[in-house]
Amino acid sequence: MTQIPPRITALLNQKGGVGKTTSTVSIGAAIALLGRRTLLIDLDPQAHLSLHLGVDGSAVGKTVYDVLVDPDCDIRDAIVQVRDNLRLLPSTTDLAGAETELSNHEDRNRILRERFAEIGHEFDFVLIDCPPSLNMLTLNGLCLADEVLVPMQAQFLAMQGLTKLLETVQLLAGGLNPTLRIGGVVLCMHETQTSHSREVVQELSNFFDESAGSGLPWDGAKVLMPAIRRNIKLAEAPSFGQTIFDYAPWCPGAIDYRALAERFVRDWEVAHGVDPAIAGKPTPAAAAAAAAAAAAAAAAAAAAVQSSRFTPETAAAARAARLARTGSTPIVGESVVRKGPAQKPVAPATETRTSASKSAEMKSVEMKSVEMKSAEMKSAEAKKPAPRASEAKKTASLAASAPATIVEPRTATSAPARTVSAATPATSSMAPAVTAVTTSAKPKPRATHETTDARPASPVERAPVKPASASEVKSAKPAPAPQSKEPGSKELGSKELGSKELGSRQPESKPMKPAPTKTATTAVASNEPEPEPEPEPVDTSHPFRAAARQRGS
Repeated sequence: MTQIPPRITALLNQKGGVGKTTSTVSIGAAIALLGRRTLLIDLDPQAHLSLHLGVDGSAVGKTVYDVLVDPDCDIRDAIVQVRDNLRLLPSTTDLAGAETELSNHEDRNRILRERFAEIGHEFDFVLIDCPPSLNMLTLNGLCLADEVLVPMQAQFLAMQGLTKLLETVQLLAGGLNPTLRIGGVVLCMHETQTSHSREVVQELSNFFDESAGSGLPWDGAKVLMPAIRRNIKLAEAPSFGQTIFDYAPWCPGAIDYRALAERFVRDWEVAHGVDPAIAGKPTPAAAAAAAAAAAAAAAAAAAAVQSSRFTPETAAAARAARLARTGSTPIVGESVVRKGPAQKPVAPATETRTSASKSAEMKSVEMKSVEMKSAEMKSAEAKKPAPRASEAKKTASLAASAPATIVEPRTATSAPARTVSAATPATSSMAPAVTAVTTSAKPKPRATHETTDARPASPVERAPVKPASASEVKSAKPAPAPQSKEPGSKELGSKELGSKELGSRQPESKPMKPAPTKTATTAVASNEPEPEPEPEPVDTSHPFRAAARQRGS
């Protein structure tokens, strides 16, 4: 292969959590799988790049801190090989104090570049993970790198941060590192289904196309494709100290980073005269190693599938392992495995008989429980007390002994009347109630106190009412329904309501429907009915005048 200079790339974004460390590890691991010698430099004091690869900087000895601070430290002593074709310059939290210790150094921003010059020819690609801030460590990485890759999300705020980053690179290109330029943008945690993401990608592409030929540091930059889709496997891999190609080699994140790394290598090699037919392709050694790894993975998957498949052999092995673990003896009548074309377990007759006897016992137990429940229900019903025959008679006697009550209903169309109601026993039939109701064509005012005093008291008022006996209540017959007075008929006095001769003197009217009640009501008035007054014109303008004229006549 044609000897080409190493491609030194710094992954930088002043916004944290955009995928800088994940992109550095994944792109570097994918390049190493292609057979290219790759070096990863961790310049972040958080040491996430080292942890992602399972390296503890405090346990490996020398780190990038020693390379920057100690002039006598050899950079080769601090580099650790983590995979085939993949090496790491680890970091520790002590790196945070390097800026203070190098504050008096004359050329503190170019220390890493001077140390790397000793081993630059030993690598094909170098990736630098910069911290999310513009400090001395970031400036050391930018002075060493030839280009900057910007990992970002396709969002509006990320575009604003990119604008500030471009200004920073332009300042560095004018002083500390004149060869520094923007290589492109890596879209991380990308969501292709949202219109906002598509609009941001289109804006970035248009911006870089318009900058072509301008001579600015981002002249020739582009949006690197494919975009890295959001994938949870990329977040899980660091917890196991593995790359995404070790943890889940065929997940969407691994596929995207592998394709991005192949294009990244191809563009660099084609730009330096490598045949496009072999540019970006794995080396023969890397291809053989990849084939062997694929065969091993396929064998492991097949073994896993075979171990989970149920066969008589696996069932017997599982049974033997269970017996050995529990230390118990096999049960008499256990199924025996016979080798043959069918390979099916054969159960002896004793096991069949045992199961049949168990089912019969279960059925007998169920029948006994049903019989016991029915017997308990019958005994409970027999213990219930029989209804007493004297309850009906007691109810009738209580109803008969109840005293009669005097009710004086008042209606808008009749004068007040006194009624005597007697409650019938509960055992008697529903007899229709008889109510005497008197209506007049015109409302008649109630008599004054003079008229009330002159009226003789009725027998009901003079003598107390005796409670009716049960025999009288049974022999009582319902009274005939009273007749209501039709409009236009002669007026009747209030004393005529309780007389016995009132039935013969009432005009014919439509019978009223008896109310469905158990109370028999009779209207009682004075014994001496008042003679019927002669009809005469009555002044109805005032009710008291009409009553006075009737009394005077």
